[in-house]
Amino acid sequence: MLRIVDRYLARELLVSFLAATLILLLVTVGGTVADLLQKIARGRIPADLLLALIGLRIVDALTVLAPLAVFLGVQIAYGRLYRESEMAVFSASGLAMTGLLRPLMLLALPLAFVMALISFWLAPAAVRQSQTLLQEASRSLIVAGLEPGRFVELPNNDGVMYVDSMNADGTQFKKMFVASERTNTDDGTTRLNVITAAAGELFHDADGSGRYLGLNDGFRVEGVIGHDNYRLMRYQRNDIKLQDSESDNNADSVKRSAPTSVLMTSQDSVQRAELQWRLAAPISTLVLILLALPLAKSSPREPRYARLLIAMLAWMIYNSCVTLGRAWISQGRMSPLLGFWWVQIPTALIALLLLWRSQQLPKPRPPTARVLAGMR
Repeated sequence: MLRIVDRYLARELLVSFLAATLILLLVTVGGTVADLLQKIARGRIPADLLLALIGLRIVDALTVLAPLAVFLGVQIAYGRLYRESEMAVFSASGLAMTGLLRPLMLLALPLAFVMALISFWLAPAAVRQSQTLLQEASRSLIVAGLEPGRFVELPNNDGVMYVDSMNADGTQFKKMFVASERTNTDDGTTRLNVITAAAGELFHDADGSGRYLGLNDGFRVEGVIGHDNYRLMRYQRNDIKLQDSESDNNADSVKRSAPTSVLMTSQDSVQRAELQWRLAAPISTLVLILLALPLAKSSPREPRYARLLIAMLAWMIYNSCVTLGRAWISQGRMSPLLGFWWVQIPTALIALLLLWRSQQLPKPRPPTARVLAGMR
């Protein structure tokens, strides 16, 4: 049976944790949207994939955001209780500092389980799904936003494209028309470029990275608007290289997308570092919650966010050490067996020491000379 005070504190912690998570997600989504919109404007990502990629990136970012959110949630919830002297009432009623651990565990243990689920399975699956969507977008004109029978503006104001019909997978088309204009900044003239094709296809080169439009049986018209020196060229085959699509197959994305079962049997230092990084998410949740409890203690006269700034500094040091350990393991400078325990165990011991010291009553001060004189 939960005590009334446990239910009250657990509710305060949950509300503060959800508020901190929402704020951090808004910041993350803002940066993610700005990055994706920039890539969409350059034609590297189809606009139709915006919402899907935002959701997948949020799932991947939760492994870092959730431990920080619960750390800030404890600071906000318990810090308010200290400032409003509610903790003094609890202490006078016989509730010690260690008694606050029970409602904390009601939040910490389920959250650590959820973080393990996200870190080991959901986040890698989200990265793999993101890679699959981008690969499909690079191999299909339909996914890239081109619709048969409709004029579509090309990215970066590169012109207008029209296709009469396409096959089901968007790799072959018929009756294509592309018109683009380029203005010369030196003399202010505008150059017109029109390309037509009776049929064509979208294909990749041998290594699968470069994309090309293979055009068959068409015309190309070039000239300066306002002049009569247009040039007409007829071709039987014309391959046009397209702008490289955004790829999520760099080294960091590949290791983050690897299934956990593969990482557990791998002897590669990079993949073993990734396994330790995934394990750090649920462990960091428990360690940071334990550290947040003594750091949240404050007096009513202290500045409102003084302890929160100290807590953020402690989190930055902790997170920097974990990131540094990840780099050392990847480079082979540290044994994967050591993992991040050299950071997490000392942090937990420091948290326990701070908890023990916070329960100690202050020693009485010796009477000053003025007090002794008054007693005489």
